[in-house]
Amino acid sequence: MTTLAPEDMQKIDAYWRAANYLSVGQIYLLDNALPREPLQPEHVKPRLLGHWGTTPGLNFLYVHLNRVIRARDLNVVYICGPGHGGPGMVANTWLEGTYSEIYPNVSADARGMKELFRQFSFPGGIPSHAAPETPGSIHEGGELGYALSHAYGAALDNPDLVVACVIGDGEAETGPLATSWHSNKFLNPVRDGTVLPILHLNGWKIANPMVLARISKDELTRLMEGYGHRPYFVEGDEAEAMHEAMAATLDAALDEIGDIQAGARGTAGDPPARRPWPMIVLRSPKGWTGPAEVDGLPVEGTWRSHQVPLAAVRTNAGHREALEAWMRSYRPEELFDDDGRLRPELAALAPAGNRRMGANLHANGGALLRDLDLPDFRNYAVAVKKPGTTSSEPTPGARNDAARRHGRERRRRQFPAVRTR
Repeated sequence: MTTLAPEDMQKIDAYWRAANYLSVGQIYLLDNALPREPLQPEHVKPRLLGHWGTTPGLNFLYVHLNRVIRARDLNVVYICGPGHGGPGMVANTWLEGTYSEIYPNVSADARGMKELFRQFSFPGGIPSHAAPETPGSIHEGGELGYALSHAYGAALDNPDLVVACVIGDGEAETGPLATSWHSNKFLNPVRDGTVLPILHLNGWKIANPMVLARISKDELTRLMEGYGHRPYFVEGDEAEAMHEAMAATLDAALDEIGDIQAGARGTAGDPPARRPWPMIVLRSPKGWTGPAEVDGLPVEGTWRSHQVPLAAVRTNAGHREALEAWMRSYRPEELFDDDGRLRPELAALAPAGNRRMGANLHANGGALLRDLDLPDFRNYAVAVKKPGTTSSEPTPGARNDAARRHGRERRRRQFPAVRTR
């Protein structure tokens, strides 16, 4: 039994190709956004700065999350841990319409596509990482290691929120990320939302192999189970099989999350014993769908795809021809109409309104502000009768008993004890 009907499979793959096309265009192009003429040197940016290697995996996950959001009416925030994947975050929010709503000068047509490409990692434009001005982003990706911490912070006290947190395998080697796996112990299935970690193993960082991509599947499984997760694996490089596997895996993981939350929220008194939360391991080639080889050297699936696989496009005719062939391999004429707009049958794959991950209210600052529940600060004052003569500990004396009681009661309400097996 398959999860995706053939027509749905074709549309999801087309949407993924559109996001990949836009991602490549952002890294390379100043003009000729849709290939209506052979690529010329003046169409290419004079300095190429961006990261391709992680981006196709991020685009793959984005379109599959769109599917489950629509099918289940989910409230999802997307945390892009591999910050180098900035082109993908920008491309997907442009495809879903959020980007053009916030930045009308980057319209959802050929003119806007040209501006989308030109502004990326360009003077007066936008950074190459997922930055604060990227719609739907609460995680600046230039400093690796904090994706899971930010994801759990978003989920706490938001019972209906699902935080899909993509973790790069290079990022997974940092100290902050390696310790953040334990954050699931603080998640209360009654009062909090959930985090769905997605460990993206593409095998390489900028010039070295990765630890978690080199250990055996059994060892990685035991590691994740020790952290308190039930790992699901999606592995391969063939598009159709990977689409089907990811669709089935997301459905299984979300069913399990729903079962955990329903069981916890249906009980009176203390929450039930803590159960392992699902997580996904996506193993796909670095630079997936990019050039297989450049100048006689392998690129896709190697560290050479980490940044700019074709580095001399403006001056090297062979590289320029390879870039044009690469971009045309996504068949943009099937994805965008003559005006450069995403074709309606593909645009329909994105969720509507605030269900779009780029428009999620939890990920766009100021949309859901509320007052903090704080004690009266005057209860914490230290009496200073004469300057330079008073000393005090940080939590002084009996006069703060009331404030401490207030704090204990507030913590008890927010973080009730969770029994373990």
